[in-house]
Amino acid sequence: MTIDLSKMPKLGFGLMRLPEKDGKIDYDTVCGMADKYMAAGLNYFDTAYVYHGGTSEVAARECVVKRYPRDSFYLATKLPAWELKTEDDRDRIFGIQCERAGVDYFDYYLLHSLEDGYNYDTYERLNCFEWGVQKKAEGKIKHFGFSFHGTPALLENVLDKHPEVEFVQIQLNYADWDNPVVGSGKLYEILHARNIPMIIMEPVKGGTLADPVPEIKELFEAVRPGASPASWALRYVGSLPGVMTILSGMSTPEQMSDNVSTFTDFKPLSEEERETIEKARRILLDTPTIGCTSCRYCCDGCPQGIKIPDIFTLVNAVKMYKESWRAKNLYNSSIAPYARASDCLGCGQCEGVCPQHLPIIELLKDASAQFDGK
Repeated sequence: MTIDLSKMPKLGFGLMRLPEKDGKIDYDTVCGMADKYMAAGLNYFDTAYVYHGGTSEVAARECVVKRYPRDSFYLATKLPAWELKTEDDRDRIFGIQCERAGVDYFDYYLLHSLEDGYNYDTYERLNCFEWGVQKKAEGKIKHFGFSFHGTPALLENVLDKHPEVEFVQIQLNYADWDNPVVGSGKLYEILHARNIPMIIMEPVKGGTLADPVPEIKELFEAVRPGASPASWALRYVGSLPGVMTILSGMSTPEQMSDNVSTFTDFKPLSEEERETIEKARRILLDTPTIGCTSCRYCCDGCPQGIKIPDIFTLVNAVKMYKESWRAKNLYNSSIAPYARASDCLGCGQCEGVCPQHLPIIELLKDASAQFDGK
């Protein structure tokens, strides 16, 4: 079954950064956001086994599956390499996912975070590609692909070896197009040349591009008054041919409203707007920051419970806005009471799962010197 790009919603609802209340997903708010999203004619929901500590798939059930006809929406989830020890684990985890989400099948199913080394090796060792094809034959999966955080060379090798792959999910945004670590531009070009549909994650780079430095905000406002910085980032990705769906991990009804507005009567970037994006990119490249997207993969296994992405957000705020006293106050009030950057044991668990391949241990040492006074 070929994926018809013309029938896919340009905006996908990523269920990774859902609003919470008292430490749990706020179902009432999420239901309201889902209703607004569906009312706009959009219907692609993306979750995963590990999102929100394993409760994101449940949120999909409570806020979408139970409330809308099954054929009115697409639901995507992912198989995590790091939870697989034997081939039996594939079906075990899939069964848990079906139960959590309350479905008999998934419209889109992905091997999660395929990258050079452990994850890819695990998927090959346990024959996960063949398993995915079998699940599709059984009607348990409608479309099979993978999310990717590896090198361009690995992507080409995987696609050569596995022509059964129907789509690939990559990180792409205007800031990372030439990023030598992320390689957004090269990954896009490989997939576009092969006519493989793309799902785009991190189009706003974990929210970084939704709140850029004042100079970029002023640049955007001069060209398109009233348009949010997030809308610029989303329209950049949405203007690229071959893009199937653009995921946004929306955390508030306001973000939902803004994003839905962007994709209502969608207009690709004009030549002037493309030039404006290029100017914004150059400004970003002159502002060295930590390339953390707040995916929080590093948090689940941290033995010290350090809020690593939150610390990096504060470090970047100091770099961009030069307001160190405000950042330090936030650090002392919202992070330090739980675990300080200086509490890092250097075990490396975080670096092993970081999709951005950040040197987290060293970055935490720098953050500690900045905020802990050590």
